[in-house]
Amino acid sequence: METVGAPVVPWWRGRRGEWYVAIQAGLFLLIALGPHTAPWLPAWSPDAGRVASVIGSVLMTGGLLWIVAGAAQLGRSLSALPYPKDAGKLIDTGVFGLVRHPMYCGAIWVAVGWALQTQGLLTLGYAVVMTVFLDLKASREERWLSGRFPEYGNYQARVRKLIPFVY
Repeated sequence: METVGAPVVPWWRGRRGEWYVAIQAGLFLLIALGPHTAPWLPAWSPDAGRVASVIGSVLMTGGLLWIVAGAAQLGRSLSALPYPKDAGKLIDTGVFGLVRHPMYCGAIWVAVGWALQTQGLLTLGYAVVMTVFLDLKASREERWLSGRFPEYGNYQARVRKLIPFVY
């Protein structure tokens, strides 16, 4: 029996960004469960550890709020995949008026906050790797969004990509 329309592509071929999601999940697990430090890395002083813990808690709380706000604002347009949903809408107000990828921004804040909370230099390194990865993932996602929404270029010109008012 012959199928009509576009051929079905298995998920593992990554047509809609499935590999990005798999790699991102692996990085989240590494940040959460991987070794935080190594014997050859310097230990944090007690004072620096206390300050880092407070800053880490603030960053994690703020990051979680950005993730929740972004997800709530996307509503039915929310997808685990970077490829936009067929019925998705371009949202450029609220948290999306401050940064184009608020959930990635929140994930970065949570990762850095966790590294500070655990006083883990290795975890901080993992957070940097995740930040670079999310920047690459966002760039790919933006190519798809630009193809879907003609007004995306104007949105890119006025709103920062990952870090409000900075980048």
